[in-house]
Amino acid sequence: MGRIVVSEFVSLDGVMEAPGGAEGFKHAGWTFRFDRGAEGDQFKLEELEGSEAQLLGRVTYQAFAQAWPTMEDPFGFADRMNSMPKYVVSTTLQDDDANWKNSTVIRGDVVRQIVALRERLRGDILVAGSATLVRTLLERRLIDELRLMIFPIVLGTGKRLFGEVSEPPIMTLDDVRTVGEGIAILTYRSASAAAGSGIERDIDRDKDH
Repeated sequence: MGRIVVSEFVSLDGVMEAPGGAEGFKHAGWTFRFDRGAEGDQFKLEELEGSEAQLLGRVTYQAFAQAWPTMEDPFGFADRMNSMPKYVVSTTLQDDDANWKNSTVIRGDVVRQIVALRERLRGDILVAGSATLVRTLLERRLIDELRLMIFPIVLGTGKRLFGEVSEPPIMTLDDVRTVGEGIAILTYRSASAAAGSGIERDIDRDKDH
């Protein structure tokens, strides 16, 4: 069984919106104010290389699909982004619109399909951005590992990563490191999600009712 790994850039006050730049956002590109250093770059490269597929929300998917096909780098990051399988969760995106290489649209019973995807794949399923999707995964205890790259800035406004949950999940701190210009990387694990300890029962219970 695979693992769902959520990896996010966040500010000190939890903002995750437009870290790499996008039109129409007050603080677009705020991560570029800091150098994450060679160790930070290596962390992101190893993270991508160690993943079997990406799982994305529609907004993040479309932003990535517009930017990455034309990018090049000497480390192979762009090649990996473009070649690896991508699963996009959307109720509005048509199959013909998901034309980034190796893309598949997930619609309908999204939670059940994500559970099936995690059972079918053997490697990590990487989630970046995709705030709405992350909140759904958190609510249904489907996040196996959470990686937060926290930048030393308070933005004050912008979309936050986390929202309300019906029952607060407990995460276990697994690793802490500092890279570049004071950027902290916190890695958390969820034993209940890794074991699939509730989601399948919840789905079966919903089906019975």
